[in-house]
Amino acid sequence: MRVLVTGGCGFIGSNFIHTLFHCRGNALSPDLKDYNIVPKKDNLEVLNLDILSYAADSNNLDGVDQLEGYSFVQTDVADRRAVEEAAGQFKPDIVVHFAAESHVDRSIESGDIFVRTNIMGTHVMLDFTNKHNVKRFIHISTDEVYGSTEEGSFLETDRLYTTNPYSASKGGSDLMAMAHHATYGTPVVITRCTNNYGPGQHREKLIPKIIHLAKRGLPIPIYGDGTNVRDWIYVKDHCIAILEVIEKGVPGSIYNIAGGNECSNIEVVNSVLSSLGMSDMQCEFISDRPGHDWRYSIDDSKLRSLGWSPVMDFEEGLRHTVEWYSGH
Repeated sequence: MRVLVTGGCGFIGSNFIHTLFHCRGNALSPDLKDYNIVPKKDNLEVLNLDILSYAADSNNLDGVDQLEGYSFVQTDVADRRAVEEAAGQFKPDIVVHFAAESHVDRSIESGDIFVRTNIMGTHVMLDFTNKHNVKRFIHISTDEVYGSTEEGSFLETDRLYTTNPYSASKGGSDLMAMAHHATYGTPVVITRCTNNYGPGQHREKLIPKIIHLAKRGLPIPIYGDGTNVRDWIYVKDHCIAILEVIEKGVPGSIYNIAGGNECSNIEVVNSVLSSLGMSDMQCEFISDRPGHDWRYSIDDSKLRSLGWSPVMDFEEGLRHTVEWYSGH
């Protein structure tokens, strides 16, 4: 199996590559030991295209980068010629498209790079998929495209309601992907996942930021009153879900991926501090950001009908996360 991964040096992309090689028995990931994965022995080739932006880190692939079957090219996915030069001869069976700008605060400061990477980059990779007769294009999206809800959970058929440049750019990329499927028959499958946490996440995100500041005895900034609610999933559960969609997903379909761990931001702070063995850290409540969605929640019964469900308990996942950051 030849898999082209975009954004494979980023947080979720690198964990996905680790998961791929773990599932083929090439390299073991300690946090996957309780997943009861029976390694498949077929050959695996992975080509990782990543521009190595500020949020990417090639060290996230330590160990894997020495394996036979893994290769990397520093490439901007929004550059059509560069993508063709880097991957045209690879002839992938599957494209898994992670490459994206994903930080809401940065998108509020300027949306330019979000439009280029998230929309134009997706368009380029979809055209590449058509040109090279790729069997499956997995487009990694987000639950943020649905917007906020005070009660209940969004289904894949619900309308998009984006409230910031980041989520708007991801919603635009979803529409581009579905348009390619409708117009050209591109074998697109979209996944929309809740908030991820785990090893390798950039320090600008909530859980790594809490760990970083708490270890230094610094105040932890919290938007508004800390009651905004997010659902959290351990990154390897997300990666296993993507593998399930690759194997069983129907082209032209969308699959929500939920973690089942809805927590307010202040509850997340307290859980991380507990994992660190700390308490009574100072939180600094700051002005809420513009357009801050209050609650994200998605219904993933469609995906669960394929046989997937998350394995990692939230507290256990936090323990793995804290251990990783302690060593990095």
